[in-house]
Amino acid sequence: MKIKLKWAAVVLVMLFALLQLTSPQRTNPAVKLDMITAANPPPAVAASLRAACYDCHSYETKWPLYARIAPSSWLVVSDVNEGRQHLDLSDWPDDPARAAKKLDRINEVVDYREMPPKKYTLLHPEARLSEEQRKQLLDWADAAAAKFRSSSTNQ
Repeated sequence: MKIKLKWAAVVLVMLFALLQLTSPQRTNPAVKLDMITAANPPPAVAASLRAACYDCHSYETKWPLYARIAPSSWLVVSDVNEGRQHLDLSDWPDDPARAAKKLDRINEVVDYREMPPKKYTLLHPEARLSEEQRKQLLDWADAAAAKFRSSSTNQ
């Protein structure tokens, strides 16, 4: 019985080692137009955005150790790629109407508490938004979207 357990352990270690060869690529391309630079939120809102959004929704992702070890790396890279597809804060549109739509969408998902997701905030407590931070972000995004909309109609 002990020999079977030793062999099973050896096989598991070998499988784990082989899985490391399949780790997906973690990328941080060059930032095109940063949302914080373009939309200029107040410092408190910018800090909330960086803490709660930038790891999955920008090219400034901080890749933790578990993002380098399969199989968790597959989930992390997939989540970041999906987050960037839905909203990329490092490729902010210079078209005011599109920027307003993106801010409206940010407002919607933050207001419905879809973002930041609980599976992320469990491992990253600094990404949890307090009620005050949530309100500041919602109020700012709403005002900024209105400002972008008015500037797009003036063009």
